[in-house]
Amino acid sequence: MVFEYAPNGTLFEHLHVREAECLDWTARLRISMGIAYCLEHMHQLNPRVVPRNFDSSTIYLTDDFAAKVSDLDFWSDAKGGWNPSSATDDSTISDVDGMVHRYGTILLEILTGKVPYCEEEGSVEQWASGYLDGSMSVAEVIDSSLGWFPEEAARALCEVARSCMDPDPKKRPQMAQVAARMKEITALEPEGATPKVSPLWWAELEIMSSEGS
Repeated sequence: MVFEYAPNGTLFEHLHVREAECLDWTARLRISMGIAYCLEHMHQLNPRVVPRNFDSSTIYLTDDFAAKVSDLDFWSDAKGGWNPSSATDDSTISDVDGMVHRYGTILLEILTGKVPYCEEEGSVEQWASGYLDGSMSVAEVIDSSLGWFPEEAARALCEVARSCMDPDPKKRPQMAQVAARMKEITALEPEGATPKVSPLWWAELEIMSSEGS
């Protein structure tokens, strides 16, 4: 499998590595929206595609800071190969619900600038629980390195993250609903969230074969 080179490294590096360029509010919106569109597309495929390793370290950024979900290690059976016919509907639905939850935690990571987990504060979800239950203000939650940010949009995005991380999987939205709500908040169409050189970036994965000499 061949992936287009993403020269700006990973989302994790830009959020948590001091030497990397800090992402401004606009860049974070575009990245969040791009990830949502990508997962929506994956979940609409037949069979649905569920990345096994999905976090900020497997989201790569292009030269214009568009997000590319990469490192797709598909669910495999005991023999090491994944057969869509061997997966039950229930297990696929469970995996998709898990991706929605992971999207919520990544969105929260983007908004807060907090690492996914540290010993002192626990997970970013645990750290932000004060805001999610109403005891912290949005200004206390959003990454302080951003400086100014639109509070109304920040609150709306935090609510998207909260809904994705609902403890009851049945109450979580589908990725299509998440992408639609994110589009309302960010006003970003797919064309605005994807690399300028690759409008169909989620369909770029190709299996390449060399011709015999």
